[in-house]
Amino acid sequence: MNGEPRLRGGAMRLAAPFAAALLIVLLAAITISGHWPELRQVVPFAGKGLVASAPSDITQVEIRAGQESVTFRRATGGWTIDGMTEAVPAELASHIDIGLRLLHVSEPAREIAPAELTPASFAEFGLDPPASVVALGAANGPVATVNFGMLNPVSTSQYVRVGGSPTVYLMPRHVGGEWQVAADMARRLRAQTESVVAHRGQSLLLPVSVAQIWAVEIVTGGKLTRFERDSAGNWFRHTGQHSHAAGANAHVADSAQARIIATALESLDATAVETRVGGAADAGQLAKFGLSFPPVIVLLYARDNSKEVARIEFGGTADSLDRYARLAPNGEVVTVAEFEVKRLTDLLKAVGAGS
Repeated sequence: MNGEPRLRGGAMRLAAPFAAALLIVLLAAITISGHWPELRQVVPFAGKGLVASAPSDITQVEIRAGQESVTFRRATGGWTIDGMTEAVPAELASHIDIGLRLLHVSEPAREIAPAELTPASFAEFGLDPPASVVALGAANGPVATVNFGMLNPVSTSQYVRVGGSPTVYLMPRHVGGEWQVAADMARRLRAQTESVVAHRGQSLLLPVSVAQIWAVEIVTGGKLTRFERDSAGNWFRHTGQHSHAAGANAHVADSAQARIIATALESLDATAVETRVGGAADAGQLAKFGLSFPPVIVLLYARDNSKEVARIEFGGTADSLDRYARLAPNGEVVTVAEFEVKRLTDLLKAVGAGS
């Protein structure tokens, strides 16, 4: 009887060094490989989205909306747009990659089986014709055609159909949203390239249209002011300048304020780069340009996205008419007309947020 506890104690003393050694080996493996060894093999990942092919297998993406279309192709240096030789900017490539991943992993909130549908159902769901189409291809041929329809009545999800299947899926709204932003950025980039040829260097400041923006933050004087759209797409200042509909949690914009905000942001949409100073600046150059501590910072967010789609830092004056600005994420320094920055500070004053 007395020997059994001693045997257990001895076994535990022998097990302790073994466990410590095993832990050291495990930590070394994590340090070298960057992940838990064998976990990927023990629990294999399987996408449960609309597109079975892995995002890395997709080499071509065509986005069609109405009469407009844009095609991306995966090249050695990254994604390119048909008709353009240079790789697209990192922010646009990111939206393409995220869009592919969402199609691969996002599960439908609901499946509407063919038995529940009638010939008129597709038009009712905005799928006849579809609002937009994303056609995917791989090295060995077409992969899938995804048709995006209208949003559901509460605007949280979107009706979607995969070509060749009569089933209609209700997908999270942000799945289609990524492709809207990607297409908009591509059209804008392509238009700017044409503008460079026609106007000897003039191009737009923003990489994406304000039509795709659902929140804007302006930081000036250490104070942040946030503008958002309500469910109808109208702008409001997030704090103090809007009301709630009776019995609802949704924000409702004040019509007068909405017009003021929309006018200012539509002007920002058309803001042109006056000159391009150069690529990413060092600390000394940033100080020279007044960009070490930018007096005005503007961040723009797409719908359902907590990471900004664009960030512009406005610095000191380049001359009496222009001001330096820095674009994220590449850090390029440009100049814009002084009145463009003044329009933003005037907007803050107009809505009661200015100093």
